[in-house]
Amino acid sequence: MNIIVCVKRVPLTQEVDLEIDDTGKKIKEDALAYVINDWDNYAIEAAVQIQEALGGEVTAVTIGCEDDEEVLRRALAMGADRAIRIDSGDLAPDGYLNAKILAKAISELDYDLVLTGVQSEDQNTGMVGIMLAEQLGLAHAAVTNGFEPAEGTSKIRVELEGGIDEVSRIQLPALLTIQTGINEPRYVSIMGIRKAKKKELKVMSLEELGLTPDDLTPQTRIEEVFLPPETDGAEMIEGNPAEMAEAIIRIMGEKGVAV
Repeated sequence: MNIIVCVKRVPLTQEVDLEIDDTGKKIKEDALAYVINDWDNYAIEAAVQIQEALGGEVTAVTIGCEDDEEVLRRALAMGADRAIRIDSGDLAPDGYLNAKILAKAISELDYDLVLTGVQSEDQNTGMVGIMLAEQLGLAHAAVTNGFEPAEGTSKIRVELEGGIDEVSRIQLPALLTIQTGINEPRYVSIMGIRKAKKKELKVMSLEELGLTPDDLTPQTRIEEVFLPPETDGAEMIEGNPAEMAEAIIRIMGEKGVAV
């Protein structure tokens, strides 16, 4: 089974003080470390596990600059067979353009299954995988946390709200957006890193994909990025149970909550 996995390199923003840049439309990223998008890490592992069970090839694809090849090297070290970086140049693709660019590249490849993460840690829109499926004309399922491949059709488990899962079958070829927790991503060994250096990493330009400037008009406009306003913090309620219950009812009434 041939599998395409779309991956992304994202800034590590946990436990750091974020600052807005001078444009007011994005955070300052110069001093931030970068890692593979967490959801994509699980997608790579899912693809490699399927390949180990059924054979075929795994191809990792990303959009970005030379620095973004870091996540492709990681995918190759985990077991992917080859990688493709689409050089976006000075373009800052939005979700729609990402899907459009990826669709152009993937449409030229041989595949049975396309995997993406549910969302990216930097944008959190959760739209690229679904729009990519539409661009490719594929059946799709989102927030997939279980997959049993078979000939021509596969059983999938999809996470719904309230801790409920839905089990269904999907016709291949198909696209799945992968949820964290579907597996345990493997440790990248020194041997895996050495093997990755010998694997193919192809770089393609937007022009090679046949995309013109008219095709690359962003569909999303960011008006402003800002940090959450500071608040006074939590109010600690003290007293015996009756006093605390009375205080909670009072606060709920002040906030307009029906009691």
